[in-house]
Amino acid sequence: MKTGFVNIFGRPNAGKSTLLNALMGEKMAIVSPKVQTTRHRIKTILTEKDYQIVFSDTPGIIEPRYKLHEKMMDAVKSALEDADVALLIVDVNENHEEANAIFEALKLKVPAIVVINKIDRASQEKIKEAVTYFESRNYCRKVITVSALSGINIKKFLKPILELLPEGEPFYSGDDISDLPTKFFVSELIREKIYELLSDEIPYHTAVLVREFKEKTTLVKIVADIIVHRETQKAIIIGEKGSMIKRLGTEARKEIEAFLQQKVFLELFVKVKPKWRENDMQLKEYGY
Repeated sequence: MKTGFVNIFGRPNAGKSTLLNALMGEKMAIVSPKVQTTRHRIKTILTEKDYQIVFSDTPGIIEPRYKLHEKMMDAVKSALEDADVALLIVDVNENHEEANAIFEALKLKVPAIVVINKIDRASQEKIKEAVTYFESRNYCRKVITVSALSGINIKKFLKPILELLPEGEPFYSGDDISDLPTKFFVSELIREKIYELLSDEIPYHTAVLVREFKEKTTLVKIVADIIVHRETQKAIIIGEKGSMIKRLGTEARKEIEAFLQQKVFLELFVKVKPKWRENDMQLKEYGY
């Protein structure tokens, strides 16, 4: 049996989370056109009779500007340490030199496969140019071209990965598809709606903390806090006469119900915690 950790690295918005969701066949990581949506390392488990692959989506690689960023880059470092294979994902239309500089800076000690993504948005010439460029890099064992958004041929995609994985016993038993608690995914789905519905800097100043998760006979009761820096941000999230928080709650609830396959009662509160992104204790409380 082939088993191992396959960890996904790349710049913000290269399509790491979309790729992970496509590989798992369901939504495991939140997706947004805005950069730096992923803040945690999200591990998912793909088990078949002859293999178990533990995929990790990691935050986009950035230069840290505050403690939250540092925690995000720590997640990238931990993924570097236990990888058996690295998937280096690059948007076909982004600057190859810049992506290459980031991949080289990772100083990988494991075989890497370069995944050239978003090929549905590029000409054949552009795709060929990207393949040629990355094939010549020392860290690259193979190049795969995909459009993660349009869907991927899983069997074909996994073949070169499985060739590089060691043989061994599975790390996880049963049919679990992640080692993260359900509460984590609930908070992420709420956060995704904040990215979707609120503009500018607001999503980057926001954290979500699930305070209550109770499974009752007919539904799941969830109480969550949306944490912001300032009163002005709180006012924007609440909206005129509570219109925005109501919309946010309705849309997040639908997503959570689809994820849990259960009816949900969702209550949201907005709390102001100045400079939470720089506060170690608060970062820990919010799961960073």
